[in-house]
Amino acid sequence: MELRIPDHIAIIMDGNGRWARKRGMPRIMGHYRGAEVAEEIAKACADLGVRYLTLFAFSTENWKRPREEVDLLFNLLRDYLKSKREDLKKLGIRIRFIGRRDRIGGDLRSLMEDLERYTSDNSRLTVILAVDYGGRDDIVRAVRRVIDSGARSIDEETFSSFLDLGGVPDPDLLIRTAGEKRISNFILWNLAYTELYFTDLCWPEFSKDELIRAIEDFSRRKRKFGRVLDE
Repeated sequence: MELRIPDHIAIIMDGNGRWARKRGMPRIMGHYRGAEVAEEIAKACADLGVRYLTLFAFSTENWKRPREEVDLLFNLLRDYLKSKREDLKKLGIRIRFIGRRDRIGGDLRSLMEDLERYTSDNSRLTVILAVDYGGRDDIVRAVRRVIDSGARSIDEETFSSFLDLGGVPDPDLLIRTAGEKRISNFILWNLAYTELYFTDLCWPEFSKDELIRAIEDFSRRKRKFGRVLDE
């Protein structure tokens, strides 16, 4: 079938720890494999012509996890940002971050900001990493920005511009792995008309073939946005 390539794909990368436990490995090994898969899927999206890929890397609720695991996750992110800088430039991939930054260590925050600047001219694919991100928190922070701006009237389009994904088209397709069927406080405003795709595969098992299956499923859907379409 002819694929209808989404402009923007969002992914909730779930099941890293479960994948590791099933194999008798520490949970962190699932996160390491998950990072490799994220890189593979980003390259696949760039090859397919996807323009934006948003990945849920660390939620506002993930702070509730054991401190050791949280530290390991941020060390993994820190290592990735340091080691993949030149690869991202060569691949034409731009990196952006959404979410809070005030609770992230200064050295990591500087690495994030540096990578955003370094890849800002890349245009093949924009990868948006949601770090310390929550959809409700995003909306609350947007309301504060609206108040600070002194705006006296506001509509949906204007309000959207104050959100973390301001200036980015809403996701066409959301993929969630590991058999969970919920959106878990992820870009709530932006998912209003997004098509949802769920797979039982844990994120470390996800592949380009499964990405293609998700896009094939998306391609068969009729997106009405509240309208009535001719059958």
